[in-house]
Amino acid sequence: MPSSYEEGTPTPLVILLHGYTASGSLQEAYFALQPLAEERGFLYAHPDGTIDADGNAFWNATDACCNFYGSEVDDSAYLRSVVEDIQARYTVDPKRIFFLGHSNGGFMSYRMACDHADLIAAVASLAGATFADPADCTPSEPVAALQIHGTADETVNYLGATFGAASYPGALETAQQWAEIGGCDTDPTEGPTLDLDSGLAGDETTTQAFTGCDPGGHAELWSIEGGTHIPTLGPDFAPAVIDFLLAHPKP
Repeated sequence: MPSSYEEGTPTPLVILLHGYTASGSLQEAYFALQPLAEERGFLYAHPDGTIDADGNAFWNATDACCNFYGSEVDDSAYLRSVVEDIQARYTVDPKRIFFLGHSNGGFMSYRMACDHADLIAAVASLAGATFADPADCTPSEPVAALQIHGTADETVNYLGATFGAASYPGALETAQQWAEIGGCDTDPTEGPTLDLDSGLAGDETTTQAFTGCDPGGHAELWSIEGGTHIPTLGPDFAPAVIDFLLAHPKP
């Protein structure tokens, strides 16, 4: 809770979801959103997934990632209940509830947008992906989506691949699916380059945006050229992602 929080004043809520084998606290250490929660004045939570047979924390997100042992845990319902519990305690702005995550947390953020479009305004994913089959994701209304992905990611492939028998789409296909959900133009427009990865020289990230969308719809793809599955996130990463989310409230 930021120090600027006032009961009765609608306040944005950001939920950060960790990657497979990680935790909420580890993901916060990597993304460093806590200072921004204070600076920008949003409520912030980073919950933990459950533990699988290998002792790794995971989210039961899409068919591809990362429920590798057939758990029946319903993380979609659980995470909605987390939001509702926070709503019961604080004055959450219902038009500004956002999810973001890394890897498995990115997959889960898309799952939340698929299942709970009535609740969520926008999502952002670093090195995650949406469902391979668009029929598995039928949100009730548009949700803005930001896909961030390193082109040299060898864990969740930038061009898409499979985990076991289940496939996941590539970064561009993921953004295109959410552009279609949002009623956007089919061809993206090129945007400015960004410096998101401090381990790569210059402004290494190219951006594409799908515009002309229905109210509440929007999709962007930020490609970290040469970026790996765990990029060396520079100081501009977290502010840029939070700027995207806060710029896309529900209409």
